Amino acid sequence: MVKRELKADIRKARLAARDAIPPDLRLEHSLAMAEFAGDTLPLEPGLVVSGFFPIRSEADIRPLMARLKARGARLCLPVTLDKETIVFRELVPGAELVDTGFGTRGPGPEAVVLDPDMLLVPLSAFDACGHRIGYGAGHYDRAIARLREKGRHPRLIGIAFDCQEVAEVPFEAHDVQLDAVLTESGLRTFTD
Repeated sequence: MVKRELKADIRKARLAARDAIPPDLRLEHSLAMAEFAGDTLPLEPGLVVSGFFPIRSEADIRPLMARLKARGARLCLPVTLDKETIVFRELVPGAELVDTGFGTRGPGPEAVVLDPDMLLVPLSAFDACGHRIGYGAGHYDRAIARLREKGRHPRLIGIAFDCQEVAEVPFEAHDVQLDAVLTESGLRTFTD
């Protein structure tokens, strides 16, 4: 089987497993993530952290983002510009939120575009080596590549539930490895 087809099968199975988590339990898991990482992630005041607002059955990391902001982080959210490109717009209190693609909302075009120092990355599946399967569009891989071309190397933290872990993700040259993953069981670091 071709890696792309294998990834699609893994994606479908792990998203189905995530969808099967009852909403109230997803909320409990999301709050546990905020407890595990909200006070322990290395964070200098002014560090730019990209989060995301949940879609479908994703973990709701808004409580985690609020804790990071309280510790001095500048927050931003990904915004889909076209089929190839996302940018990260600053999230500030009181700013109007607009449709930003993929069924989510975020800061509008008047918001400052930032280069994140840390990305909280949604995903479909991950393995014990920090390899991930996204949603198939490659937005994060391309955005991270653009940041690296600028000399930026943001810390990449996958956000998932335990049920999204698989034995092995078929890894390709263009895929970006995570530094860590945060689930309801805690923060697991893959690289120094």
